[in-house]
Amino acid sequence: MYLLKFDWNPVTGIDIIGNFKLHFYSLMWVIAFVIGWYIMKRIFTKEKISLDYLDPLFIYTVLATMIGARLGHVLFYQSELISQDFFSIFLPFKFKGGFEFTGFQGLASHGAAIGIIIGMYLYRKKYKYKSLLWVLDRVVISVASGAVFIRIGNFINSEIIGKVTDSNMGVRFIQDYYYKSQITQLTGIKDVQKAYNAVTDNSQFQSLLEAVPFRHPAQLYESFSYIFVFLILWYFYSKTTKRDQTGFLFGLFLLLLWTVRFFVEFVKEPQGDEYINWLGFNTGQWLSIPFIIIGLYFMLIYKPKTVVN
Repeated sequence: MYLLKFDWNPVTGIDIIGNFKLHFYSLMWVIAFVIGWYIMKRIFTKEKISLDYLDPLFIYTVLATMIGARLGHVLFYQSELISQDFFSIFLPFKFKGGFEFTGFQGLASHGAAIGIIIGMYLYRKKYKYKSLLWVLDRVVISVASGAVFIRIGNFINSEIIGKVTDSNMGVRFIQDYYYKSQITQLTGIKDVQKAYNAVTDNSQFQSLLEAVPFRHPAQLYESFSYIFVFLILWYFYSKTTKRDQTGFLFGLFLLLLWTVRFFVEFVKEPQGDEYINWLGFNTGQWLSIPFIIIGLYFMLIYKPKTVVN
């Protein structure tokens, strides 16, 4: 039975003008934020919180997520950008080796998590209608839903790929295996997308296709798992009294999401040029362990000193 065994060679965006392109990966981020906004609106309405606080929360969340994710990627996985292509850290362009619009590629979920926590702290300093943990307990529900779409975006981009496998869950990521310049040279077709398509559609290039190994679709494993993380969080929020236990939902989110990440890392290729491999655990796993421990702390040990209404 072939469950996910197929060749993956998608169109990753729509050409707008020149080097500018609407990337479907970016669209997944937009969908994630929009759905997150609607979830928070429902929560605010349910708990009779003024919607005047919602749009500022949305802005803080977007900025904290994007800045944290980008800086996290650079610090954890691609620190060479600091010296080699500094402005590409903050701008959606590549300057080294020629100017090119790339969008914001290279975003780390660990950095995003840290960024969101800092962002919510800054938001709470300005808007003091509820405690910081009250905000975090609810924002993480939206974050969990957004994570589903971000990993779909990674799959569309053929990035954060899994390890080689001979299982029936294998996918051949054509665009990860052959770089753009390489595929045009091998096929003799100047248009990059047509060159990629020729590999899967033209029998003349079947030898190129056969060289591509089957890999775990790790992005889909994560995305599917995050659906359950979101549903579990929503259940505890809407159907139980745990939503009134300060820090519980925040802790549950950290425990569930980073446990998923920890185990999926076993079938993922290491990210970036700089990674660690201590005791059989890679960078992503070691970065996940502190979040899991913090999650357990907020679920099982943490007691608020005061109740902020």
